[in-house]
Amino acid sequence: MKNDLFNGKIYALVLSGAGAMGYAQDSIKQNKIDEVVVTTGRTKPRTIITSAIPIDNISAVQLKSTGQVTFDKALTYAVPSFNSSQQTVSDATAHFDPADLRGLGPSRTLVLVNGKRKNQSALIYVNDTPGKGEVGTDLKSIPSAALQNVEVLRDGASAQYGSDAIAGVINIILKNSVGKSTVNLFSGVTSKGDGFNIGADFNTGIRVAKTGSLNLTLGFSSQNKTNRAGSITKDELFGVDNAWTQANPGLGMIIGQPETKVGNMFVNFELPTGETGKFYAFGGTTYRSGTSFALYRTPYWVTSDFGLLTPKGQPYNGFQPEFKTDVYDYNLTSGWKGMFGKWSFDGSATFGSNAVDYAVANTINTSLGANSPTRFKAGGHQFSNIIGNIDISRDFGALVLGAGAEVRNENYQAKAGEEASYTGSGAESFPGLQPQNEVNKNRQNIGAYMNAEWDVTKDLLLGGTVRYENFSDFGNNVSWKGNARYKILDDKLVFRGSVSTGFRAPSLHQIYYSNVQTKITGNTVANQGTFNNDSQIVRSDLGVAKLNAEKAFNITGGLAIKPFKNLTITADYYRIKIKDRVLFSGDIGYKTGAPGSPDLTNPVEVILNNNKITSLKFFTNAVNTVTQGIDFVANYNTSAIGKGRLGVIAAFNYNETKIVDNIAVPPILAQNGYSENFFDRKEQSRITSARPKTKTILSLSYDITKFNFNLNNTYFGSVTWQHATDPAKDQTFSGKVVTDVVLTYKITNDLKISGVVNNLFNIYPDVIDSKGDVVTDLGGRFRYPWEVNQFGFNGTTFQLNVNYTF
Repeated sequence: MKNDLFNGKIYALVLSGAGAMGYAQDSIKQNKIDEVVVTTGRTKPRTIITSAIPIDNISAVQLKSTGQVTFDKALTYAVPSFNSSQQTVSDATAHFDPADLRGLGPSRTLVLVNGKRKNQSALIYVNDTPGKGEVGTDLKSIPSAALQNVEVLRDGASAQYGSDAIAGVINIILKNSVGKSTVNLFSGVTSKGDGFNIGADFNTGIRVAKTGSLNLTLGFSSQNKTNRAGSITKDELFGVDNAWTQANPGLGMIIGQPETKVGNMFVNFELPTGETGKFYAFGGTTYRSGTSFALYRTPYWVTSDFGLLTPKGQPYNGFQPEFKTDVYDYNLTSGWKGMFGKWSFDGSATFGSNAVDYAVANTINTSLGANSPTRFKAGGHQFSNIIGNIDISRDFGALVLGAGAEVRNENYQAKAGEEASYTGSGAESFPGLQPQNEVNKNRQNIGAYMNAEWDVTKDLLLGGTVRYENFSDFGNNVSWKGNARYKILDDKLVFRGSVSTGFRAPSLHQIYYSNVQTKITGNTVANQGTFNNDSQIVRSDLGVAKLNAEKAFNITGGLAIKPFKNLTITADYYRIKIKDRVLFSGDIGYKTGAPGSPDLTNPVEVILNNNKITSLKFFTNAVNTVTQGIDFVANYNTSAIGKGRLGVIAAFNYNETKIVDNIAVPPILAQNGYSENFFDRKEQSRITSARPKTKTILSLSYDITKFNFNLNNTYFGSVTWQHATDPAKDQTFSGKVVTDVVLTYKITNDLKISGVVNNLFNIYPDVIDSKGDVVTDLGGRFRYPWEVNQFGFNGTTFQLNVNYTF
């Protein structure tokens, strides 16, 4: 069956992992349901027109119709409130691309696979990108070829699922079909001739023991780099105007998407046990290697490479450091679901892990001179969790009760790089992690919830959930949620709403991440770095409080209309207030000038001097925000246009986040004049204006005989970059419309070929106006914005797909 967003076909929301999920899917397989089916809590399924909370359901077909190669980018062009864009010149962040719902940052969106919690990534974003200071889930580890559909719950859901669900929940449902196999080949290139990509994936479904099933997906892809670097004119580069800059106006830069190779394998297995239960297991592994690029080391910046990188007999012209990552992601869940008497039961265990190893190449450690290596192992990070959960529910007629419990162990590790990567000045562009940065920390949490839904009348539904959590590192939390729905006009008009509290536990990364980097400027050694929240420097010397959970209060209200059979419209308002958001501070350094002569009346400078550092950063709870917005989705399908079938999806999101109340600057910093440095205007803009406030999607599809045509227009609203100290240097980058076209021709019933043009009209973001500040565009290196980002800057891309089913 074809599953499209709000198209009146069949689908189940798998946001729980509870028995309701399994039985909704079983009913689908038996063709017992002919309406859109969702699960609004952990209890009985509801049709979308009568659900109490807003939910999107996007099929694999719709994701593919966007023409985007990766899952996170396809979701960006399918869900208006979801954003992910390619990052560049940002170390490992360029290989993960922070993604979020409603502009609330990667940390506040919970990701599930088949209703079970997916592990977070090992990387914490510490570069100047959206999501700075946060941790997300590695959505690039999810292959599109393994997906049946994706469900997005656009409502606070901590009461149901615990930490991280403040903005909502993304549930990824794996394919479980049997009896056919599919091979897909694809290749593409940009209109500038770079960014060539090629790949293949294979999916097959096998019947196991007559009634069981095994669905297997294998995939491989390779992507080349793109380059959209800027160029300088005259003396823009920090006052430098010499023969080299004149001969190299591009400054040797490579700014664009990284080189990437990806391999993955995913499985989804089910085996019935008797008439009322089944054993299941699913998960996958992904390996991803990538190369991105740092700022080019010009010959007047790093004055010599000691002959290590320059071919013999050639003049020294600087060098381009390369940042390399090896990313490993694993996820496996197994369990049993079925009936115990009149109670449905689902029990499972999950292991998930994400690891990233860093290396820097085509660079040197100047402190080692001619003895320096040109490639360095720079260390790495790993995050893993082990989860066990049990969910039960029972239908008492008009009343449905549910309950469950979950136990989870999380582990975060950091390992040092080889000594040559950090000794002295360290490897140029990325000094390796040092032994003092190594960490191996665990924490445990236990959660339990109760849920009830009551059909007071055939039109009125009331629901409520309460959840208790205990974390071994910061204590307890209780979250609750109440929701209601009222139907009138024979289900053609529905009013719905919810009120809930939520929370997000600070990640182990935010508590324990540290990285001291040693740099040499002239003859001065500069030690800069991040100190973890558990360190004496942060907790005792600076008086920063222990990290605690963020708390949220969420209100949602809206309506759903089905004026006639082929048209569905939903509109929902939301307001989310978050207290004590965890933020990554700005650089706290000397105010008196050069290190080594501290102002002894300034305790911050005394701390810097005593610890032989020139500046420091840290994580702390310090910001309160309010986010308000509107989601609108309309879906229309008809077969009355000529001999074909027309489908229209119009979706819109308006979202605005404001910082409210005063930023909680630690007293020692406030008393010594660091309030503006602590979280400056530029850092604040990452929260308030780094993502588009408005986004609109208009998707048209038309099927006729052997042809399928998709036209997608996505409007990305404006974003604003704020200067750290001078409002006159702020810049707003205007909204743009990106048009994608996908044309598919069915050669036979089994063989299809598709041509894709992404960004048909070659739209780019506005060019950066430095306004006389060379730091804004790094002396002309960057032509397009990178600290705030709407849709990347690759321009037009062409792609060809060949799909064969047998």
